[in-house]
Amino acid sequence: MKDAVTTTPMPLIETEDRRQYRATRRRDFVVDLSMALATILAALAIGFLVMLATGNDPVRAYQVMLTGPLERSFRVGRWLEDATTLTLLGLSVAIPFRARQISLGAESQVYAGALAAATVAIFLPLPPVAAVIVPMAAAAAAGAGMGFVPGSMKARLGANEIVATLMLNAIVVRVYDYLVNGPLKESGSSAVHSKSIQQDSALTPLSDWLGIPMGRANIGLGVMLLTAVALWLLITRTPLGYRIRMTGANSDFAAYGGIRVPRVIEWSFVIGGAVAGLAGAHLVQGVYGRLEPGLAGSLAFEGIVVALLARNNPLVVVVAGLFYSYLRAGGDIMEQQTDVGTEIVVVIQAVIVLLVTAQALPNLLKRRIARRQVGVR
Repeated sequence: MKDAVTTTPMPLIETEDRRQYRATRRRDFVVDLSMALATILAALAIGFLVMLATGNDPVRAYQVMLTGPLERSFRVGRWLEDATTLTLLGLSVAIPFRARQISLGAESQVYAGALAAATVAIFLPLPPVAAVIVPMAAAAAAGAGMGFVPGSMKARLGANEIVATLMLNAIVVRVYDYLVNGPLKESGSSAVHSKSIQQDSALTPLSDWLGIPMGRANIGLGVMLLTAVALWLLITRTPLGYRIRMTGANSDFAAYGGIRVPRVIEWSFVIGGAVAGLAGAHLVQGVYGRLEPGLAGSLAFEGIVVALLARNNPLVVVVAGLFYSYLRAGGDIMEQQTDVGTEIVVVIQAVIVLLVTAQALPNLLKRRIARRQVGVR
């Protein structure tokens, strides 16, 4: 009877701990989302003042920028196409960032993924479904490999991950340019690009499903959403995610608690690289249908801004990626229809970078909420 009395409260304690954990996760998500939205509004407000000070009509400019991408279905498609790639790149750097590793290697990973996807989709005959999946898997594997190199250098050799990723970017991009201009260049073509991928390897356009013109937007959007959910579950619901969070919070304490920090660092880079590789596959299989020079443009580094804006929360990265790409699409339309150039969009983006790098405010907010909850108890 005594044993029954002593063991009965245990499930209740576990249930209460689980309830508190879920409440903490929800609170963190709300804070991260609120800070992202507040940053966006502050950046838009500063952009409004800049336009007002330069003699432009900010009301008209913002009306065009904020409504233009939704006025026609093909503009919506252009926005979603850009958002898919940008969000995947934001997710790719968010994972190493959660382990407090400053990874700038998304550029090398996306180009490696594009090369792998294109090589399979062009030269390897496959049945219809496999023709889509296998190139994407190859792209993820290539991106993971490009993530493993700097991750292993940091974990095993103590190399600076910023230098390692930047130097690897330079190497991979140069190799990519050489291959596109040389061995993989389509023979007989005056333009510089590779052969087109097999038709069965192309990602299905959203236009085929919705029956309206959506440009090059495709089912990669669904892959991006599934990837975001999978990474959120990984970070919040798995032992590896716990080890990544603990390593990011305090690597010395994590090591003292028995976590193999070098292996966690490697895994964070590998997972991030795999996601960036998927972004490369999306560009090849869903957007261009082949390899082209400057395939990703500046998207790799803008993905870093998206991750920082979302405070490395995978679900919030989706919101940040959709907004950031919407801002890019609206800026192009604003330049076409008003006297305001896209420089104002650059100003807004710069303000976002400045605001999201100021970590004191959200950290202070979380500490105050935690102290208030402790005081209530």
